[in-house]
Amino acid sequence: MSEMPETTPRERLRRIGVIPVVTIPSADVALPLADTLATAGLDCLEITLRTAAGMAAIRRVRQSRPDLLVGAGTVLTADQAHEAIAAGAQFVVTPGFMPRVAAVCLEEKVPIFPGVVTPTEIGKALDAGLTDLKFFPAEAAGGLATLRALAGPFPMVRFIPTGGIGPGNVASYLREAAVLAVGGTWMVRAELLESGDWAAVRAAAEQAVAIVREVRGSPSGSPAGAPSLGARP
Repeated sequence: MSEMPETTPRERLRRIGVIPVVTIPSADVALPLADTLATAGLDCLEITLRTAAGMAAIRRVRQSRPDLLVGAGTVLTADQAHEAIAAGAQFVVTPGFMPRVAAVCLEEKVPIFPGVVTPTEIGKALDAGLTDLKFFPAEAAGGLATLRALAGPFPMVRFIPTGGIGPGNVASYLREAAVLAVGGTWMVRAELLESGDWAAVRAAAEQAVAIVREVRGSPSGSPAGAPSLGARP
């Protein structure tokens, strides 16, 4: 897909629906992976900093595929945030609410999606002016039941559930009005990246795209029977 410069990262994530969360084994696989995901219809990826190759992978993809939306995940420190943004990260994801990381992103005007799982954490994020939050670890924290319980008193929040989500339950999350997008690793599993099984990556990514379209419709419209998310932007 071509880049849509008139849209924000948030709007693009809402359109894409599923964010591949990548733990990259080597920077050398970054471009083949990005190309494969884009061919399948997923024109975004979150490259985590769980490995030493993460930062270089962000830089390579941003330089070679400027049409893709690339974020940095598992950002734990302000220094990492600065480095990731300098490498070209268009959004930042943290496993919890890190005030110093949030401050860097707000100063640099780069979207940040901090991890939350309790009302207290959500409150801290709201105090910082953040309303798009990563619900993590989603399934381990109670899944949809917990997400719905949190969405009740925080109707202004949009969640990105991540953790324990796959083809069998992603549609259920996407149907929730409080969900902006869903993060997942099933299409970029470590063994697929290490073996270079791009056919398997593409098949899983295409399946994810098909699920998003079935639940939310195409970017220009919604299928009959799909929940209306317009009432809760």
